[in-house]
Amino acid sequence: MFDTTLRDGEQSPGASMTLEEKLEVADILDALGVDVIEAGFPIASQGDFESVSEVAKRVKTGSVAGLARASEKDIDRCAEALRDAKRPRIHTFISTSPLHMKYKLQMEPERVLEMVASSVSRARNHVEDVEWSAEDGTRTEFEFLCRAVEIAIRAGATTINIPDTVGYTTPAEYESLLTRLREAVPNADKAIFSVHCHNDLGLAVANSLAGVRAGARQIECTINGIGERAGNAALEEIVMAMRTRPDALPFHTGIETKLLTRASKLVSAVTSFPVQYNKAIVGRNAFAHESGIHQDGMLKNAFTYEIMTPESVGVAKTALVMGKHSGRHAFREKLKELGYELGDNALEDAFKRFKDLADRKKIVYDDDLIALVDDEIVNAHEFIKVDALMVMAGTHGPQSAALTLDIGGDKRTHQATGNGPVDAIFNAIKALAPHEATLELFQVHAVTEGTDAQAEVSVRLSEDGKSVTGRGADPDTLVASARAYVSALNRLMTKRGKTKPEAMQAG
Repeated sequence: MFDTTLRDGEQSPGASMTLEEKLEVADILDALGVDVIEAGFPIASQGDFESVSEVAKRVKTGSVAGLARASEKDIDRCAEALRDAKRPRIHTFISTSPLHMKYKLQMEPERVLEMVASSVSRARNHVEDVEWSAEDGTRTEFEFLCRAVEIAIRAGATTINIPDTVGYTTPAEYESLLTRLREAVPNADKAIFSVHCHNDLGLAVANSLAGVRAGARQIECTINGIGERAGNAALEEIVMAMRTRPDALPFHTGIETKLLTRASKLVSAVTSFPVQYNKAIVGRNAFAHESGIHQDGMLKNAFTYEIMTPESVGVAKTALVMGKHSGRHAFREKLKELGYELGDNALEDAFKRFKDLADRKKIVYDDDLIALVDDEIVNAHEFIKVDALMVMAGTHGPQSAALTLDIGGDKRTHQATGNGPVDAIFNAIKALAPHEATLELFQVHAVTEGTDAQAEVSVRLSEDGKSVTGRGADPDTLVASARAYVSALNRLMTKRGKTKPEAMQAG
């Protein structure tokens, strides 16, 4: 299992992560048992280089991969970033389809083949583990693809990836392509074949499994299926499909499935991309039953309508054991049960917020704690923080908000009016932290049931073509809104410092 959440997943518009967040995700991927963690694109920016380098130092079990185009500069930079990895892999790629070669690369096919050989050889001089990808492989002419694959293996590639870069193929086509390719390339037995499928037609998981049936032994995927455009194949869906249907898919992944829900929630929190309620495996409704017929069947035998147990993917039954009288030790143990290991300072901050929540909310559910801690993790290192908020709202306007922000340790207060309380809050933020960003999305949902439920708010801002998403949680929807907007603003500040070379899309 090759996870590219930190690379392809982060290329989703608005899904950028800070270094601290990437390390949190890397930790859960390593604990999951992911074989290869693609940590990023080191040549993209100094920030990307540093994050790949830090992930390489951090990962204890799996391999760490960095992505590189077929250029000496990219490959050397990638090798430098992976210097401290226990099991480094350089993943280099070049387009092979007629469309990409003509319009994107503006190269003749023979020149592309020369670059395949030179790039793989250079990568192999740095590391023993080299992966080569034929970008837009499913729209590449078959004979040319065979030549490219043969050359890559001869040059030292140990893994050959045939990506469905634009989500164009179908399961039968993809299975046939990989079968024919492995039969036609004379040295195909010298490398592991890999699949990397995008979800533009909703077939990424089906195509990935078809590739495995054709002999591929590596699947490239992401947590929650995040990624460019419609996203990538979802790791949790692939893993549970194999585990649930070993009769049809007799393969083993080694993934610790009880951590799937925890990984999903963490990635959702750090990217501020909510998981749709009916998402397979990790969606909120994945194990919910409302139909009377379904409920009756479930009461008689759970397997009437559940083909896997909630516990198998880490969904525990909500336990109402935490309240305002719970102490630090009980709080710490509860967080461990939910999959969190916090340092002393982070634990103390989370405990204070828990106590405040318990005073304001009658019942504290597991989902409340997850939302609280995820919000603390995401916002702990922000330069701008919400310090205090007072709002005046009602039927007679204008509504107003008095907001205090902590900006790098300097507390500033401003009162603003607006067309509604949320507009007033956002106007106050703009006055205290001036910017030209456009609000693209404002979304609110309740973490649990009841009128005292915590609100989770997502805000997406756009500036100069850069899109970022922030998230905030609080029992007060207006406070959560302020937190989410400020979180997005912090991400935008980080994004301003990033630069991307041309033609960076891969896989």
